[in-house]
Amino acid sequence: MESDNAKRPSSQQIGSPVGDKVAQELENLRKQLDTIDQKIVSLLAKRQAEVEHVVKLKKTHNLPVYHPAREENLISHLRNQGAEAGLDSDYIEELYRRILRQSRVEQTARLSKKGVRAGATVLIVGGMGSMGQYFSQWFGDSGYRVRILDRNDWVNVGRLCRGIELAIISVPIEVTAEVAGKLGPHLPVDCVLADVTSIKERPLNAMLGAYQGPVIGLHPLFGPTTSSMDKQIVVITPGRNLPSCRWLIDQFSAWGTIILQVNAREHDEIMSIVQTVRHFATFAFGQFLCHKQIDLPRTIEFSSPIYRLELGMVGRLFAQDPSLYSEIIFASPKRLALLKDYLSSLANNLAMVEKGDKEMFSAEFKKIAAWFGPFSEQAMRESTYLIDKLIERF
Repeated sequence: MESDNAKRPSSQQIGSPVGDKVAQELENLRKQLDTIDQKIVSLLAKRQAEVEHVVKLKKTHNLPVYHPAREENLISHLRNQGAEAGLDSDYIEELYRRILRQSRVEQTARLSKKGVRAGATVLIVGGMGSMGQYFSQWFGDSGYRVRILDRNDWVNVGRLCRGIELAIISVPIEVTAEVAGKLGPHLPVDCVLADVTSIKERPLNAMLGAYQGPVIGLHPLFGPTTSSMDKQIVVITPGRNLPSCRWLIDQFSAWGTIILQVNAREHDEIMSIVQTVRHFATFAFGQFLCHKQIDLPRTIEFSSPIYRLELGMVGRLFAQDPSLYSEIIFASPKRLALLKDYLSSLANNLAMVEKGDKEMFSAEFKKIAAWFGPFSEQAMRESTYLIDKLIERF
């Protein structure tokens, strides 16, 4: 017995009058969409032209690229506007965050070509290292005269320091204090002395002891593979005569970074968690996978997006220079003590699992969840966004 569908001809059958009408209507609608798309591209180009005017104004007055308050206010306004127009607010936010980021990248690329103190001479100590080369390029592209002092150049330290306005120490943590002591006596009286190590208290004290002029600690929270400084964080720890260091801070702002000022002790305490424990835990998980000879491609076939994201962070660590992480993990006795506390916590949890104490696990889980409080909701939103992006990619 034939079904009703088999008996009834399709209204969109090729060659039928109704089908031709639908096809023509569809073609007309597509042409309208094409026209709208052309207008959107034209408006984006017009917007970019206005960005050029903004760049010129910021260049003239040495204004920072990123203005967090303005951007968030704009996003909130656009979300409301989108909702009133019947559009998904999250869709509008995602779209405009991409547009605004592109605008910042364009501005950063243009503004980085102008130095706050263009023509000044900058000495990069350790300039042949990865971070040293990175900052040499940025200062050079911004119109500064860049000199390099590496391990074989100390015989020329007096000549290299003559007339410089900034000296940046970019060497391994364990030799930073020694380098500061050797460099200090050769620096001009008004030169700014800075370092870029990931711990701040010990290097800052060493620089203050070796040199009586302006001193500031810097910690860029990014690596030498970063193509843009847009929205990257640079922590500054004041040492001496901060007003004389202001032009250096302004230069980083002009490159698009977010400046976070904090004292050296608090910086080191926070970074012990943000970097030391996190990197060590990532290293330990990667080491475990390696020792167990886990078939990574096979696990990815069965993985959830969040596992792939976590595994990606592990792989990212092992794709980089081990010395970068060893310097952070082994930086101080305080960090070693913190890692011991972390390992002790893991041992206590293992005992709980061995006992099969699910009630204790649930009680601990609830207690920790209460401690995290509203941040858990924020973390859920942010991680969901990342997972969705990962799904789109793969």
